[in-house]
Amino acid sequence: MLHSDFVHLHVHTQYSLLDGACLIKNLVDSARRMKMPALAMTDHGNMFGAIEFYQTCMRNGVKPIIGSEVYLAPKNRLDKTIYTGGETANHLILLAKDEVGYQNLMKLVSIGYLEGFYYKPRIDKEVLAQHSEGLIALSGCLKGEFARLALEGKEERIKELAGIYQEILGKGNFYFELQDNSIPEQKKVRESLIKLGKSLGIEVVATNDVHYVSKDSAHAHEALLCIQTQTTLEDPNHMKLQTEEFYLKSPEEMKTLFKDIPNAITNTIRIAEKCNLELDFTKTYLPHYAVEKGVRREKYLSELCHEGLRKRYPNITDDIKKRLEYELDVINKSGYTSYFLIAWDFVSYAKSKGIAVGPGRGSAAGSIVSYTLGITDIDPLKYNLLFERFLNQERVTMPDIDIDFCYERRSEVIDYVVKKYGQDNVAQIITFGTMAARGVLRDVGR
Repeated sequence: MLHSDFVHLHVHTQYSLLDGACLIKNLVDSARRMKMPALAMTDHGNMFGAIEFYQTCMRNGVKPIIGSEVYLAPKNRLDKTIYTGGETANHLILLAKDEVGYQNLMKLVSIGYLEGFYYKPRIDKEVLAQHSEGLIALSGCLKGEFARLALEGKEERIKELAGIYQEILGKGNFYFELQDNSIPEQKKVRESLIKLGKSLGIEVVATNDVHYVSKDSAHAHEALLCIQTQTTLEDPNHMKLQTEEFYLKSPEEMKTLFKDIPNAITNTIRIAEKCNLELDFTKTYLPHYAVEKGVRREKYLSELCHEGLRKRYPNITDDIKKRLEYELDVINKSGYTSYFLIAWDFVSYAKSKGIAVGPGRGSAAGSIVSYTLGITDIDPLKYNLLFERFLNQERVTMPDIDIDFCYERRSEVIDYVVKKYGQDNVAQIITFGTMAARGVLRDVGR
């Protein structure tokens, strides 16, 4: 299949919450139809959609480029003040070239939320310098520092700032970003950055700051922004993008817009060729439960289960023993011994501290190992529950034990796990609310 000679490198999916209106499936479908060899995802300050985007691109033969439009604090990430103009941060595009870059991008985004959050998740040049390997940066849109300085005519400051970014990212990894969404200010920024790019030896690249897939979605996107800002379309001061040009333009449209500077188009391909992130979803990374030296985890788990078996069943039959040994055999062969020991550990901790623990729900309640360890309190034999729904030797998938803790004291359990297993080995799972049809109708109507 022939490929086009342009790639979109500044794109907001639905994970730019209440701002991006590009559903990932529709976005990638459109890029594939336009024969684009690659496509970037650069959501506002986050990487929520990275895996969904990556996998969707791979299924459709489009190279995924994972990035983020990060927010840079004007001074430093710990400074919580608003600079002149009412803004709290400058925009900057970061793209991952490889796995190292991907890991660094994740670190930067996390730091933005954990350390720099002030209205938005913010980083600064200090942490960017610490985690710059494997990254490419584009100077950003009109809300970027370079565009603001260009509009103020501060060319010397742009030169100084460009030198800082070149030093941080390495030669050839920083680009001046050019946009043309029919906004007058973009023309002045474009002229300034093209001129300075030539004198500084910094390449330029064309983007379109994509917020919706097709041009006819501009009005719907405007309504989305009204929902975000809790205003109405009739309000003359309601938030909206300045034009209806922030869509996934075809390569032909982009080449026409930048016909006077064709290298801004070809540089999108060069950047795409530099970005070769490969994610491996075949490996499972599980922490190891530490046991005494010379003791095998499998033996330790078996001993705990047999001890629990005597407590749970006053009369232990051969069928009960057989069920326990069968489950232990499947668990050990599947490599999930530590998983059960860890679950047993923090449930035991919670119970020892008087923290209420749920009796068990989901398929984990079908496991006699879970029952004898005290992870669940439902007898799977009494209710004829199947272990195979939880863990199946024929089709090995990660076990999922849903455990409910008292909402007032669950933080104590989390703190215990973090302290024992290390902060880098503990994460909480995010939940996204979606705008379903009924809610959308209500919000748009309002």
